Amino acid sequence: MAVATSTSMSAINFERKFYNLGLKPSKQQSQDTMKKILTIALGIMLAGPIATFAQGVKIGTVDMNRAFKEYGKTKDAEAKINDAKNAAKKEYDERADAYKKALDEINNLNKQLDSSALSADAKTKLAKDRDDKIANIKNMEREINDFRQTRERQLQEQALRMREGIVKEITDVVMEKVKTNNLDFVFDKSGMSLNGVPLVMYSKENVDFTSDIITVLNKPSKGSGPAATPAKKP
Repeated sequence: MAVATSTSMSAINFERKFYNLGLKPSKQQSQDTMKKILTIALGIMLAGPIATFAQGVKIGTVDMNRAFKEYGKTKDAEAKINDAKNAAKKEYDERADAYKKALDEINNLNKQLDSSALSADAKTKLAKDRDDKIANIKNMEREINDFRQTRERQLQEQALRMREGIVKEITDVVMEKVKTNNLDFVFDKSGMSLNGVPLVMYSKENVDFTSDIITVLNKPSKGSGPAATPAKKP
């Protein structure tokens, strides 16, 4: 008698889903961001001829992807996410082991019930014991499913909050640079168009201030310890 096979498979898949979680933006987030960037770019092109537009306009570029990766807090956030995933994985393993043990007990009782050597009274008693264990394993099944769904949602929300917080900090530093240098436009060099080509196909090196942003981000604040070590470039 097979019991709760579908739950066993969903519990196994739960482990795989855990390790797909991280600080990377979702596909929908990337598409929404790209739409906003393309809208701004289109507005610039429609504003007037290039020669006229270029007069007196100060443009800067920043590689947001590089700034994100090399910001020390990103590494710290990833470590926290991994700790949370490992803790959830440990709890999952404990639940999965208990589930497997209960399933083995039920299968063992089924084998005993198939024995012709048992009396009718003994079979009745074993059948009741087995049915009680089946009812219990169904509760375990619901608990495992609830646990899987809850932990996945919590990890996704935690990763999203951390990513949004880091992106905001980077954006705030970029905006300070915009004010200080009186820039009119800043483009993200890491952005890709809907055709899969870089949104900024060319820019002079002297308009890029990514390194300045990373330096400010990793600079220790007053009263703090040493700056977090930025992540190495891939």
